[in-house]
Amino acid sequence: MSTHPRQRALLAAVTATLALFATAACSSSGTSGGGGGAQAGKKITLITGVKSDPFYITMTCAAQAEAKAKGFSFSADGSAQWDVSVQRPLIDSVGAAHPDGLMISPVDTDALTPSLKQIQSSGTKVALVDTSVTDSSVGITRISSDNEKGGQVAADALAKQMSEKGSVVVISVKPGISTTDARIKGFTEEMAKYPNIKVLPTLYDNDLPATAASQIQSTLAAHPDLGGVFAGNTNTGQGVATGLAQAGKQGAVKVAAFDAEPDEITALKNGTLQVLVAQDPAAIGTEAVDQLAAAFAGKPVTASIGTTMIPITKDNLNDPQVAKYVYKASC
Repeated sequence: MSTHPRQRALLAAVTATLALFATAACSSSGTSGGGGGAQAGKKITLITGVKSDPFYITMTCAAQAEAKAKGFSFSADGSAQWDVSVQRPLIDSVGAAHPDGLMISPVDTDALTPSLKQIQSSGTKVALVDTSVTDSSVGITRISSDNEKGGQVAADALAKQMSEKGSVVVISVKPGISTTDARIKGFTEEMAKYPNIKVLPTLYDNDLPATAASQIQSTLAAHPDLGGVFAGNTNTGQGVATGLAQAGKQGAVKVAAFDAEPDEITALKNGTLQVLVAQDPAAIGTEAVDQLAAAFAGKPVTASIGTTMIPITKDNLNDPQVAKYVYKASC
């Protein structure tokens, strides 16, 4: 989202982004590209965590391109918000269509397992992307960032920004999301290495930027020594940035946020955010298509794949090897 207890984004341009996403994600790639041989025409569907999120748009664009290169038919959809009740009907609809492969970012570690197991039992190959489920029997492959490591990276970077003193708060989506749970774990365990930093209780915003903005303002009022915030995903990062700007604390309270979406890059440039932990959603999308292709051909499949994450700051943003990790708003 996001975790990926994704979900792992300012929303003024959501309407336009949705339109662009729909155009890109729903197109079919049936016959062009690198030629899938006997596999050409296989159907792959992607269900993302939140379809308007540039993280998932970037993943979708890469998966679509890889599917096209292999001669597969590709379609994508996603939840309007990070919610089981919103994603479950999408899963049920895909199950009824019986595609050859399903790529999915489940929005809960357990609640969707019965539906996914039913799809598997009908013959559809399932690849879990970004987020996962607890039941290890679900999915032929699980492809995600090392989110616990990402939390550690965020903690070290934020402690440095805070001069290793003051209070820090974690704001994330909700409990029970594999990616964001791992980020929080990595962050809090790593931050314990800094004895002069007090970690406040974790807050959850239900993936709503407005809630995160309100929460950071309340935290500022209760803890005047607040020196840092770890935002567990994109929407949270945007909400925190908004709340700090409204409170006149932009730059005074240091923020480490996950992901590298366009609005977050803007916030990094203007000093509202200090560190972005960028994932590689494009690699996740590409790898998932490749693993499904291997499964279709009866070849070995890699059960677990971790993708690269890097810290982005003002100082390294213009490095081409860093800039390539910035997410897309459209294909």
